[in-house]
Amino acid sequence: MAKAGDTFTIILKQPHLNWGSYRYTNSRGVVYGEGYIPIPAKDAYRLGLLNSNGTNGQDILGQNIFHCSSVDGHYNGYLKAQGNQGGDYNYAKQFAGNDDLKAIGDWYYAVGANVGDRVKVTWISSTEIQIEKI
Repeated sequence: MAKAGDTFTIILKQPHLNWGSYRYTNSRGVVYGEGYIPIPAKDAYRLGLLNSNGTNGQDILGQNIFHCSSVDGHYNGYLKAQGNQGGDYNYAKQFAGNDDLKAIGDWYYAVGANVGDRVKVTWISSTEIQIEKI
């Protein structure tokens, strides 16, 4: 389980910035403005970042739901750890807004994020994270 001071950093790619319109699936129509923060597999396992499979379908603060704020002040809300790593279907592969797939896309837009930029995720406590474009 993640604790204060834990962190990981990712490099943004096109699907992270435009998930609703840049993806390789026909499961639904195009939705502009969606975005997510990927969770590298090694970090999901190291930090115990579970999805709803790993929490028996429950939303549990500090396990698959985290209060999140951004260093720049443009985001304040809840992120959900979701998707799965494939090797173990209990571990999440991304953070997205809880019940709002546009939340991170809106933050990316507000901070002018581009492909190649880095995003740092830092735990302030076991239930609270902070995001930062660096």
